[in-house]
Amino acid sequence: MAQPLMPHATAAWLVENTSLTFDQIAEFCGLHILEVQAIADDTAATKLTGRDPIRAGELTHEEIVKGQNDPDHKLQMHKAPEEVRRTRGPRYTPVSKRQDKPDGIAWIIKNHPDVTDGQISKLIGTTRTTIAAIRDRTHWNMANITPKDPVTLGLTTQRELDAAVAKAAKAAGVAAPVDTRFEGDREALIEELRREREQHVRDAEAALAEAGDEELRDEIFPGIRDPFTNRPSE
Repeated sequence: MAQPLMPHATAAWLVENTSLTFDQIAEFCGLHILEVQAIADDTAATKLTGRDPIRAGELTHEEIVKGQNDPDHKLQMHKAPEEVRRTRGPRYTPVSKRQDKPDGIAWIIKNHPDVTDGQISKLIGTTRTTIAAIRDRTHWNMANITPKDPVTLGLTTQRELDAAVAKAAKAAGVAAPVDTRFEGDREALIEELRREREQHVRDAEAALAEAGDEELRDEIFPGIRDPFTNRPSE
């Protein structure tokens, strides 16, 4: 269900200017009823300035009247607010995380020196001047900068970081690392399967030999081929 652009401010206006129930206001604004109660009691963290949903086009006067006359009526949004779309520009970083940017920049410079200043700027959302100062160790707060993974700090995502590192490696002519951790296990598995197959053949031959059925053995085993070489088994 669509919600007002400013839920708390809209709830404050509805509390002050209508006789709608707290349940109706809470449901329309997408808030918990206790939040509406706090707004009504002026116990909210800050005094809210009400926002008129009628003037904003989100509610009609007739809809409010219906709600006031019927406590069970659910208010219907007249016109949902337009979705705010992020325009092109530097990445937005919350104020609480901006102090972590130098640590994230230092980590990338230390661990992925091939990543360009432009790529770091897009990843972290900072200026090239700041990046250059950290790279040259002339940043004003250099003594307090500690390299930390920007993904852990919440400054970027692992996928974006990996993409930047791969792009930088390709531009530098460095081949992408190949994961060979399981190569030895694969060869060992193939060898074990080969040994098992050969053992099964020997066991079957021994069983037929004991039975004295040499003719039947010759009819069966010449047709068996090694699944790895596609050659007749010895």
